[in-house]
Amino acid sequence: MERQAGYNTEQDGEDSHRRIVHVDMDAFYAAIEQRDFPEKYAGEPIAVGGTPPRGVVQTASYEARPYGVRSAQAAVEADRKCPDLIFVSPRMDVYKEESQSIRKILYSYTDLVEPLSLDEAYLDVTEPKKGPRSGTLIARRIRREIFEKTGLTASAGVGPSKFVAKVASDRDKPDGLTVVTPEEQMAFIAELPIEDFHGIGPVTAEKMKEMGIQAGKDLQKRPERELRKRFGKRGTHFKKLAMGEDDRPVKPNRERKSVGAERTFREDISDPEEMVRRLETIAEKVERRLQGAGPEGGPARGRTVTLKLKSHEHQISTRQTTLERAVSEKKELFALAERLLHRPRPPAEPVRLLGLSVSSLTSSTSRAGEQLELEFP
Repeated sequence: MERQAGYNTEQDGEDSHRRIVHVDMDAFYAAIEQRDFPEKYAGEPIAVGGTPPRGVVQTASYEARPYGVRSAQAAVEADRKCPDLIFVSPRMDVYKEESQSIRKILYSYTDLVEPLSLDEAYLDVTEPKKGPRSGTLIARRIRREIFEKTGLTASAGVGPSKFVAKVASDRDKPDGLTVVTPEEQMAFIAELPIEDFHGIGPVTAEKMKEMGIQAGKDLQKRPERELRKRFGKRGTHFKKLAMGEDDRPVKPNRERKSVGAERTFREDISDPEEMVRRLETIAEKVERRLQGAGPEGGPARGRTVTLKLKSHEHQISTRQTTLERAVSEKKELFALAERLLHRPRPPAEPVRLLGLSVSSLTSSTSRAGEQLELEFP
């Protein structure tokens, strides 16, 4: 089923504006499990990932989400919120195979495909390989082909920039399509909550709200110099997004030097055990990003793992190790992150931010079952 919300859904003309499509699979891992095992999971609230007490939810089905179950959530919290929740062990090999099938569909329309993870990607369809020069019609065809070939649904956003297209794809999930034309983008951005802006996390959002900035329309009215004074160079970035100035290109087959994830906390963390729990969630996110970081969206691995710490006084420090072989799996990354946190000892000061990154990347398939050796030269 196709639902289209809020903005233009007809052909977007023959003008000179870019046509960017952001395709985002709906509850990808959970949807595959429900498709493959309907007798057990169809219509049920399921969570793919680890089980309580230390596991983390990777993906929650749409039946589980009304209870407050979400990705990157501690499994014990998800279980508490939804007592009937069914935990399902992930089958990464199956998810990767489905992702490659979907990528083939995307590449049939354009070579300008920038995968972000196994389940989402940007496409620049300004000059498509086939079909009309309409982002709307191409997004419709892509979603239809994905469903016909895999039985899975995808949501899509179409816009003149990566920022607008990505936000639009989340507007009508699941199985939705939202199109924002160049003429409509300023009004679209004006109504966005400030948390929807690229680069604005919980801490920055709170600072924005202290300034009276609740939505895009408030950001549009603020002088750039005021934003730059408060947020540095990021203030200029936020202002440009608010004014529809996002010329970032879709980068196909980009050679990435590192892949990472970090989290800024609303309250500083001083308990090392709590830091470890948060690092498990971050390691899960890094693993997912590595799956699409290789050539043509394939998997990547890395030999250098870096732990980033920012104190409550904004002092940044890093701890790093380089291994004899490359790693990519969450269990490996988490083990290394925990080891780095305690070498030589946990941070003495409370931390405001934790981050984990992998560099010295190489394109490779996952070598499941290979024993991890924790080398710390």
